Amino acid sequence: MADKRTTGYEDTYTESQVILTAVKIIAPFTLTYGMFMTLHGADTPGGSFQGGAIIGVTILMLAFAFGIEPTRQWLKNSVIVSLVAGGVAIFVGVGLATMALGGNFLQYELFDTELGIPDGTKWGMEAIEVGGIALIVAGVVITLFFATAAGFTPEGRSYRPDSTDSDDEVISDD
Repeated sequence: MADKRTTGYEDTYTESQVILTAVKIIAPFTLTYGMFMTLHGADTPGGSFQGGAIIGVTILMLAFAFGIEPTRQWLKNSVIVSLVAGGVAIFVGVGLATMALGGNFLQYELFDTELGIPDGTKWGMEAIEVGGIALIVAGVVITLFFATAAGFTPEGRSYRPDSTDSDDEVISDD
């Protein structure tokens, strides 16, 4: 368990067997449903944005059950940054590929006409939806949660880690 000296706030995690058991049962189903939504993103209403949000919220559910700091240590910042950066790279890469083929940004039909890829428009949209949007949304949801959790103490006060006066200095939100 993390302490105030390493994280800037005292961890108030309390283990609950009911919550742990419920999350262990529910998390695989929510992750599967999020993947389902993501993979059907270009074909059905909703899709990748909602699928990415469900996948991100599944990680939040794990953090609530097993503790925020252990989850943050398990899911390193580099993994989360890679999710968002990878999603942006895929999105921009597909768009630039269509421009390199002589079209506009994300002009998917060029994959059909110029490259001769069967159903190129569908595959271009799938790459954007599954590879781009879902990764970006999941990464941003997780990042915002961890950033919010790190910025506030249980007493509702902001912690300022750059403070040199005292290790325990807090700034009131009032």
